[in-house]
Amino acid sequence: MLFRTASALLCLLWTTLPSTAAEDPVSDAQKIIASQISALMSGNATVAYSFASPAIRSLFPSEVRFLDMVRKQYAPLSSPGHYAFGRSKTVGGGELVLQEVIVTGRGAKDWSAIYEMRLQDDGSYKVNGVRVLAKTASTGI
Repeated sequence: MLFRTASALLCLLWTTLPSTAAEDPVSDAQKIIASQISALMSGNATVAYSFASPAIRSLFPSEVRFLDMVRKQYAPLSSPGHYAFGRSKTVGGGELVLQEVIVTGRGAKDWSAIYEMRLQDDGSYKVNGVRVLAKTASTGI
């Protein structure tokens, strides 16, 4: 009897605990990317910085330094004319999402940005790096 009660209690506890795994990794990652791009476009350093992973935050320990770095090294992302999500790839069941973003920057020049999105312990995704390529067509990840 004690075993059944303990088993039932463990089952109940297991089903009520919040999951740390993302339900739809690609969709979740895209929402974070869109929110960060929106914050960058409006110059909101605080919000843009909040989507950076702990590893990125350790390299750029202030919001101002982070925003300055993005504006200098990732100009197409800080002021895109338009952007659209391209191909994506999940690794490790969603622990890592690679997401292509096609960006039209200044002068109508097209770029491909490959975002590395890392799943955090709290179940959220954070931007862990971006690689920007001067390309006009999606070639995959």
